[in-house]
Amino acid sequence: MTHDVLTIGRISVDVYPNDIGVPLGEVNSFGKYLGGSPTNVAVAAARHGRRTAVITRIGDDEFGSYLERELDKFQVDRSHVSRVPGLQTPVTFCAIMPPEDFPLYFYGRFPTAPDWKIATEELDGDAIRSSRIFWSTVTGLSQEPSAGAHIAAHELRTRETLAANQFTVLDLDYRPMFWESEEAARAQVAKVLPHVTVAIGNDKECAVAVGEGTPDEQADRLLAAGVEIAVVKLGPEGVMAKTRTERVVSAPVPVQTVNGLGAGDSFGGAFCHGLLSGWPLEQVLDYANAAGAIVASRLACSDDMPTPTEVNALLAERGRTVPGPATIEVSP
Repeated sequence: MTHDVLTIGRISVDVYPNDIGVPLGEVNSFGKYLGGSPTNVAVAAARHGRRTAVITRIGDDEFGSYLERELDKFQVDRSHVSRVPGLQTPVTFCAIMPPEDFPLYFYGRFPTAPDWKIATEELDGDAIRSSRIFWSTVTGLSQEPSAGAHIAAHELRTRETLAANQFTVLDLDYRPMFWESEEAARAQVAKVLPHVTVAIGNDKECAVAVGEGTPDEQADRLLAAGVEIAVVKLGPEGVMAKTRTERVVSAPVPVQTVNGLGAGDSFGGAFCHGLLSGWPLEQVLDYANAAGAIVASRLACSDDMPTPTEVNALLAERGRTVPGPATIEVSP
């Protein structure tokens, strides 16, 4: 099987309060959802009709079984998901304090977690080489043996071996609680950046990867490292994408924010869909921006990933261009 989008890394059970605007200690009821950034990206891309899979590991427990059922529900191939005896599936709690405060509390992730036990010898090299998009995150580089497996996976997909419609994406996803220092994270990023064709991050994440600077300076440094598309999120000013010949900015799509946590993953899945559809970069960004906004206006992450119909409706409502059909054939 050739996957449209193959992701690697973090998976968890996300536990979100049903009470909005209330500190966790005062919440009376919660809902549980599949979570973990690269896994959410696979779910998001699947919602756009893409054939997706995730490389990860889970605990040998009931929460692990729950995540397997959720992956099946979302039609994400889990043939590269395995269990780690003796470790618990991690759970992530979040307080929902809109519009901007969504603190995360990680349980079962310290000192380690199953998805940090992904090992190089378990990788399916054919699946990694043949996937149209391979998506990884910086968090996966923060602990061994996961870091070594991530580096090995990238070395299986050198830029020189990629076909014209293949992309290797690095989500710069820097979470300081998983690192001893920014310098340690930057050193790990430097090991995989030579194989990356698309890098995505906000100002802080780009600064960790390539140093402080303006968004344009950071994008230029990513391009100088060999990246073909540098995507820098601009917060309230939208998002910028830059290539060696093009600079595009997509203005934000204002919505009433309920939970901003899944917006970046929804953006990522929609961005993958746009890339594989062969749309102009401006349309890819607008589509991904709208997809992210929709999830920010909802409570959950994975369960609330939008369909193309929903994204196109929001674009039309806001007077933006609705992308046409894919100009690159979708995998059968």
